[in-house]
Amino acid sequence: MTAHPARPPARHRSPLRVGLLGLSAAALLAGGLGVVASTSAQAAPTTARAWLTTSDGQNRLADQGELSFDGQPASTNIEVNAGQRHQEFSGAGASVTEASASLIQGLPGGERDALLDALFSREGDGIGLSYLRQPLGSTDFNSGDFYTYEDTPGQFSIDRDREQIIPVLNDALDRNPDIRLMGSPWSPPAWMKSGNSLNGGSLLPEHYEDYADYLVNAVLAYADAGIELTDLTAQNEPLFATSYPSTSMSAAEQAEFFRVLDAALTEAGLPTNLFAYDHNWDEPGYPLEVLGATSDIDRVAGAAFHCYGGQPEAQGELVAAGERVFFTECSGTDSENGAQTFADTLRWQAENLVVRNMRHGGETVITWNLALDANGGPHQGHCDNRCNGVVEIAGDQVTRNAEFYVLGHLTKFLDPGATRLESSSEGPGGLQNVVFENPDGTRVAYVVNASGQQRDFSITEDGASLNASLPAGAVATYTWTV
Repeated sequence: MTAHPARPPARHRSPLRVGLLGLSAAALLAGGLGVVASTSAQAAPTTARAWLTTSDGQNRLADQGELSFDGQPASTNIEVNAGQRHQEFSGAGASVTEASASLIQGLPGGERDALLDALFSREGDGIGLSYLRQPLGSTDFNSGDFYTYEDTPGQFSIDRDREQIIPVLNDALDRNPDIRLMGSPWSPPAWMKSGNSLNGGSLLPEHYEDYADYLVNAVLAYADAGIELTDLTAQNEPLFATSYPSTSMSAAEQAEFFRVLDAALTEAGLPTNLFAYDHNWDEPGYPLEVLGATSDIDRVAGAAFHCYGGQPEAQGELVAAGERVFFTECSGTDSENGAQTFADTLRWQAENLVVRNMRHGGETVITWNLALDANGGPHQGHCDNRCNGVVEIAGDQVTRNAEFYVLGHLTKFLDPGATRLESSSEGPGGLQNVVFENPDGTRVAYVVNASGQQRDFSITEDGASLNASLPAGAVATYTWTV
């Protein structure tokens, strides 16, 4: 292993977390961080450009040309208020599981390159994914047997990841060097756990230091491979121990382990951020407990959420407490009527994973597998209705699923570091939106019509309005400058 670099200077709590701890909950809006910024005079927008994906798949990120801000506010009006600013965008993407990597690596060279261009570049029809959540060890989507990096005590290696996963990650970074990555383990090595199994059980307290060293070694080994893991969680879905690699971990245990892990990361000179929880919307009390108990640890940056229980609005409890929120996993599945899968996924994920998540503090939008085969695999989990990746790979044929467009309507236009602007919106089941300002000042509005009929609406900023319509179940992105 590479020697640990020198200890870094003391880190300070992120400015977002520090600033919000001084605000009362009443000063925070349920839809995100209610931080009002002073504004300077700016010209009203004149034209916007639009891109459209429809539920029938006839339009897929299709350029709709220019629209003029020369209309009047409609009865359904998206009013953009650049004077009220919320969280920053940290990125959107998926996970290169071993299942995904094996399928991508199995493609002929030309098809593989074309797929990676489409996923990670913005050139041509590429969508420029900007965030990857990487499993550390096996999950429920593997091309081989379950494994960790240290199945035998003292014999640490990420060589299995070097076979398929790391080549894909390095090629993704070649196309977009600014991709941000998170590491998330599904299980410690079995010898560290009660039950001596990767499946279920819990981390034994006498092995907290061993597991902290294990995770530090994983971060360092990935760095040696040219991949920086900026963010880290301690345990995927700590409230769900099951028949594939998994581990139970209570909030109190996670808080205690974070202290051990923080010390190990500091000793190694690593600035890696820690995110609590990494599980469903239905238990926001868990991350609140962890964050409350670790408020003195600067690197504990916020909480991570999944979609498999509860509602996105639960993230607002974290925002009101002054904490950051990352959304880190949701797998699409087949509809009962398979012919409806594209339409159902487009509508549900755009509404919940993008708009409702981001209107309630989410800085990231991360689905699950980057690629799966025609059977929703290879997998060892519980996808009874077939899980779907961002793309499907069947032999040398690649199909872009609805997930590709849900993410692409965001990542093709929205840069990490963009700031969410206040905007009026209907609620669930209606015409909903989230609006950001890129670092260069460009506005990006992501709009989904989750209703059952075509909707006419307007977008208004600084007194100028453009008029548009959106078919039922469609998603559109509008960009403009002021």
